[in-house]
Amino acid sequence: MQISRLPIESHETVLRVQDTEIGLAGFIAVHSTKLGPAAGGLRMRPYASEDAALTDALRLSEGMTYKNAAAGLPLGGGKAVIMGDSRKKTTAQLLAFANAISTLEGSYWTAEDMGMTPQDMELLARETKFVAGLPSGPHASGDPSPITARGIFQSIKVTAQHRFGSPNLTGRTIAVQGLGHVGTYLCALLHEAGATLILADIDPKRVADIAHKYHAEIADPDSILSAKADIFAPCAIGAVLNAQTIPDLQVSAVCGGANNQLATTKDADRLHARGILYAPDFVANAGGIINVATEVLRIDDRDTYVSDKLAAVETTLGRIFDRAKTMECSPARVAVSIVDEMLADRAA
Repeated sequence: MQISRLPIESHETVLRVQDTEIGLAGFIAVHSTKLGPAAGGLRMRPYASEDAALTDALRLSEGMTYKNAAAGLPLGGGKAVIMGDSRKKTTAQLLAFANAISTLEGSYWTAEDMGMTPQDMELLARETKFVAGLPSGPHASGDPSPITARGIFQSIKVTAQHRFGSPNLTGRTIAVQGLGHVGTYLCALLHEAGATLILADIDPKRVADIAHKYHAEIADPDSILSAKADIFAPCAIGAVLNAQTIPDLQVSAVCGGANNQLATTKDADRLHARGILYAPDFVANAGGIINVATEVLRIDDRDTYVSDKLAAVETTLGRIFDRAKTMECSPARVAVSIVDEMLADRAA
């Protein structure tokens, strides 16, 4: 296996991991450890190129710095990606990647992300102790998806309060893009709250099954961004909000679970200019890393810790919305400035 360090000025450490014999290629990106060891999930996707995989790792790891800081966690930001079809991943690939994680000696902790399961984390734990999201064992936090969905659901209610004057979702139409673990759990919570759902996913059977269960409308994956709804909840890949898609949005607010929903910082201003209230993704979707943090930090009273931190996220999001309204700017800019101040104070 070959592990090489890449000179990326924006990040503390970036590793390229490759083992041609077992078909392994990926990256580990540590953006910041100013607040503590970097923490962020491992995802596996069939990236179009190494550049695409590296770009994703860099963007996601930076997002984790902001997410962890905004959630009040003593953790920095990191992320890891493996190139390939997650349905075809092998034990050899995961064990080799775990060894690469160990070379960072605890400056990066990994956990479950797209294309990974708690059982995969258990496999990684055979070769590295710097893994969380395990299905069993001391302080095991398991699948973070239900907690991620719970945090997004609560953030959607905060968003509704600030956009419509009430957190009540009964009768509200919410368009959900992406029905992976998080999106599926989120749909259950929204349906229970009385929301009408419009759903889209690249898996036709999955979207049909969930739509039938919740009496939801099905939208084509290419048209969900132009669906008429009260709130759009992106829960798939990033960069879905961009110069091409924002003009087509027919919603009053955006709040979802996908990371890096904005393609560029200018897209936050584009949403603001259209009067669409945007819940910064790294604030709204912090539930998963809060859950993982209980394992990394060895928190004994996990349920209380998670509930307290999720409540704090609601408060933080509300304050961001209030300040953005006063300043007449995008909530994304307010959220970034708050975290930048936190990181600057720690560096001083």
